[in-house]
Amino acid sequence: MKKSTTFWILLAVILVIVLILSSATFITVQPGERGIVFRKFTTGLDKEHIYQPGFKMIAPWNEMHIYNVKEQQTEQTLDVLDKNGLNITMDVSVRFNPIYEDIGYLHENFGKQYPAQLVIPEVRSTIRRVAGRYTAEEIYSTKREQVESSIKSETRKVLKDNYVDMNALLIRSIQLPEQIKSAIEKKLQQEQEALAYEYRLQREKSEAERKRIQAEGEARANQIISESLTPELLRMRGIEATIQLSESQNSKVVVIGGGESGLPLILGNQ
Repeated sequence: MKKSTTFWILLAVILVIVLILSSATFITVQPGERGIVFRKFTTGLDKEHIYQPGFKMIAPWNEMHIYNVKEQQTEQTLDVLDKNGLNITMDVSVRFNPIYEDIGYLHENFGKQYPAQLVIPEVRSTIRRVAGRYTAEEIYSTKREQVESSIKSETRKVLKDNYVDMNALLIRSIQLPEQIKSAIEKKLQQEQEALAYEYRLQREKSEAERKRIQAEGEARANQIISESLTPELLRMRGIEATIQLSESQNSKVVVIGGGESGLPLILGNQ
């Protein structure tokens, strides 16, 4: 009886130990995840060996840290100062994911809270730094693409140096004080009107030049024609025309020598 009780107690203990070991030893890494192991009693954090999705087994005294490596997005609204100290509000979206093969180093430096500890602070810092190089007008309109390009390239570099890939950064909106915004828009409108006026002047100038060249060409052509029309040539053309008319079936009267140049006169009812 006593031996039987001892047996069942021992069996229960073994089952409990097995259950504990199985829950700590067998791990499933889901799609879109990667794992790294921390060996607390031996080599510490294994930064080189990255566990791919699938069913994994580790020693029960070790720890596996699972990282979500899918693309993530954060949206930020922040106040920045332009080159002249004017306050600007910007809405920004950033898409990113950890570099798969470097999550060990990411874990060592920032841990799983890297979006809050790394990505967001660096994005905000870079935007403020870049905005401080430009005026409000340049950020809002004239150099907006250049500003956005600088923010993207500088943010991408600093994040990549810290084991994170930035896939996209979008400035959704830029808000200025209403008075400054109205002044900038009015200035831009005036510039556009000035450009349109300059275009009309240039077009009219080009049209006037075209007409001048055309007139000079026509005058030159008339001069050449006038110089080529000698009395002998005119007399010959008149004779040719008289012959053609005389051969016509229409009735006519030909008066020889009736013109001032001695050419025939053709009279008829047609």
